[in-house]
Amino acid sequence: MKIFDTSNLNEKSMSLLSSDEASWVYNGLDCCVTAEVYNNLAGQLVDEPENVKATYAYALDKLAPILEMSMRGTKIDEQSRRRSIAELSRELDELDAKFQRIMQAICGANLNWRSPTQLKNLFYGMMSLKEIKSRNAQGQYTATVNREALEHFAANYLYARPLANFILVLRDLHKQLGFLRTEIDPDSRIRTNYNLAGTKTGRLASSMNDFGTGTNLQNANRKLRFPFVADPGMYMLNVDLEQADARNVGAICWNLFLEEHGPEFAGAFLDASESGDLHTMVCRMTWPELAWPEDESEWKKFCDGLIAHGQDSYRQLAKKLGHGTNYYGTPRTMAKHTHTPTKVIEEFQARYFKNFRCIPAWHEAVIKQIEETGTLTTLFGRRRMFFGRGKDASTHRKAIAYDPQSCTGEQIDRGLHQVWKAFPQVQLLNQVHDSILFQVPLSEVPDIVPEILSVMQVEIELKGGRKFSVPLDAAGGWNWGYQSEDNPYGLSGWKGEEKRVAPRYLPRKKRQSLRDHLK
Repeated sequence: MKIFDTSNLNEKSMSLLSSDEASWVYNGLDCCVTAEVYNNLAGQLVDEPENVKATYAYALDKLAPILEMSMRGTKIDEQSRRRSIAELSRELDELDAKFQRIMQAICGANLNWRSPTQLKNLFYGMMSLKEIKSRNAQGQYTATVNREALEHFAANYLYARPLANFILVLRDLHKQLGFLRTEIDPDSRIRTNYNLAGTKTGRLASSMNDFGTGTNLQNANRKLRFPFVADPGMYMLNVDLEQADARNVGAICWNLFLEEHGPEFAGAFLDASESGDLHTMVCRMTWPELAWPEDESEWKKFCDGLIAHGQDSYRQLAKKLGHGTNYYGTPRTMAKHTHTPTKVIEEFQARYFKNFRCIPAWHEAVIKQIEETGTLTTLFGRRRMFFGRGKDASTHRKAIAYDPQSCTGEQIDRGLHQVWKAFPQVQLLNQVHDSILFQVPLSEVPDIVPEILSVMQVEIELKGGRKFSVPLDAAGGWNWGYQSEDNPYGLSGWKGEEKRVAPRYLPRKKRQSLRDHLK
């Protein structure tokens, strides 16, 4: 056996090796260096708290179910997909023709709305609008015609509004078509690769699979999910964490301030989150002048039915304002993203911070820790080092958002893993940050759904012995879209039973799962 002393290897000595010998050295280094890194990291866990060890163990344990989910993929109704592509293509062509007639009248020539250069010439050249700039891939601030810029034109320039809105619609249709045209596998399934180390928060990231098909399914437009269907004999179940990020903010504040400030100060936000619909409460704080019904039970339906901007209701905007405020958003920045007057947001934040004094105190505590140590540890023991400048507002915002967002990812992944272990007949299809899409045997639906919701619950104990978990919301059906007149078999809120009759399918074929291979 030939022995290589890798401590003395360099570029020159490597060039003297044969191709086989060089490959042996590279493979050996891959194994040995990886083992060396592992041994060092494993040694660091010895003195860590139990929750840190548990979080690391879960990161390893969920490899199997997530790999199985990646390999399985989701069945696509090809007929439905093709019909949608044809309808959207026709609509896009018709709108493009109308847009070009307008441009012929204005410019005397067609305009390629897909071209940033031509759009910059239209808005910044011909129309002389003030440039909106963003940072490009090289880190330079340059003029942009991205979505944010077009929305700014539509909101602030009356004469630019029709063209900006027209281009936004054309872009949205083009993007929807691109998603529907994503290449799927020969077995009529779409698959995505999940990356356990793809984000700094510990949340999963997804992308095109290793064979060049599929795409990132975690950002799939809700309007385009109806071609994703259950396998024959199966029933889709989508389980969401209810207002997880907000509740996690409340849990963090409780643990941080209970001993120093007492339960009233520490628990104000957590109590509010657990007592009802937080987003409706925020909506009332933001727009108290709306004609709110006297019956409190009607408030959610009322503000969710009032359109504030575009397709966003007042409640949807309130959700953005609540999260933005929790994550250190300034009124000016939030006004830009929600199309809400800055003064309205300033007044809202004043009320919000007065009611929940623990929120600004939490911001200050995180900023102080980042400036002093550059490190944060979540409720689940996941530690992250921040390498940005400790006094930069951008670093502060990332640090403030880290703990609650990381906890949400941990909760959904632990729930996923617990269901996978408990129910071999339940099949994982997709994970979308704070929700899981399963499919279960149709014959077992009435009994197994309550059991899944029970097993999926993740509970931790906060300081003072307070039990904390995020409630779950379930919806079931035979495709991933939501039920409507046009989609009668879509997901519908779970009410304890499924009254609809299943669509007619061919007999289900038995498939082996990764779990079978691992036995």
